[in-house]
Amino acid sequence: MQADESLLKQSSFTKFWLSRTLSFTSFQMISVAIGWQMYALTRDAYSLGLVGLAQFLPMLLLTLVVGHVADRFDRRKIVFICQIIESGIAVLLLVGNMADWLGREEILLAAAILGACRAFEGPSSSALLPMLVPKEWMQRAIAWTTSAGQTSQILGPTLGGVLISVGPVYVYLTAAAALLTAAILTILIRMERTVRKLEPLTARSIFSGLLFVRRHPVILGTISLDLFAVLLGGATALLPIFAQDILRTGAWGLGVMRTAPAVGALLMSIVLVYVPLRRALGPILFGSLAVFGLATMLFAVSTSLILSLVALLFIGASDVISVVIRSSLVQLQTPDEMRGRVNAVNSLFIGTSNQLGEFESGTMAGWLGAVPAAFIGGVGTIVVAGLWMLMFPSLRRLRSLEEEQAG
Repeated sequence: MQADESLLKQSSFTKFWLSRTLSFTSFQMISVAIGWQMYALTRDAYSLGLVGLAQFLPMLLLTLVVGHVADRFDRRKIVFICQIIESGIAVLLLVGNMADWLGREEILLAAAILGACRAFEGPSSSALLPMLVPKEWMQRAIAWTTSAGQTSQILGPTLGGVLISVGPVYVYLTAAAALLTAAILTILIRMERTVRKLEPLTARSIFSGLLFVRRHPVILGTISLDLFAVLLGGATALLPIFAQDILRTGAWGLGVMRTAPAVGALLMSIVLVYVPLRRALGPILFGSLAVFGLATMLFAVSTSLILSLVALLFIGASDVISVVIRSSLVQLQTPDEMRGRVNAVNSLFIGTSNQLGEFESGTMAGWLGAVPAAFIGGVGTIVVAGLWMLMFPSLRRLRSLEEEQAG
């Protein structure tokens, strides 16, 4: 019986991983396509920026709502519905191209709906994961899930770019089919029925995710560490400048450099699947951030493409180590009835750090130049790691997930 249950969970996790990979890859493909089409239609950088804003704003505005929804309803069905809607949006973009009515406003509307779907899908999917695997498998499961995201970041833009050269309709057709397949895999996931204690819908229950994070120093330190470390260390936003003006590699070099962090992250996530981190997690977490900062500084001063690629590989690999530790802590330290709201807060912090990190890097580069901006960002990441070690001693002293869980 126990063997059957383990097999059931393993099978469910495989469907979950495939669904997540297909969904993330499709989103990357569509994002590349609508950005390309928006610029082709308008030749306006401002309109191009609005596409990213349209995808980000729903996550910012709906964070508290989506977390509450994920804790009150079947998370598997929420993910399924989001993927069906996303597939429908891909079909509408396909039809808009074929019928020649797709314009600036239609693209922005599609981007906003996709952003809203991602706002619901992300926290619900993250909160679903602990229901599919035993606790002792959690770190490996998160490493595999992280590999899905990195695979998507490599495959999505590449496949999207190739298909755009043939025709945008092929991007949307492929994405619609992949999202429909992801939705089918999601609804086929089998898991044990769990009875969650549902809080009445009140202002307190809506804000309880933020209150929970604030009351638990390990989770607060974990989530805020990601926000500030990535905010300051966003050198990858400056890659076009390094490719054109510093390394002088042109577009092909930019493509290789954009892929390098994802490759490093993918390789490290696969290593962590087979060699999970069991001891001295606190020192490893802060050590990985130090490597992230040093690799960013090395990238900033490099004048060789090979050396820059090595630095970017280390940036991606070290980032995954901290992501796996931080995600494992958030999942294992949060009760199931709160996971949707806490994961929503976590998603908001991650999304904010990525978006604001690009803004910070671009602004700093405008003031000081790309090399000083990237170098200062690396130094800033190391400084943040040092400050967080002092401000959150329980995170610094963390030895194992089991130890912290027991405490």
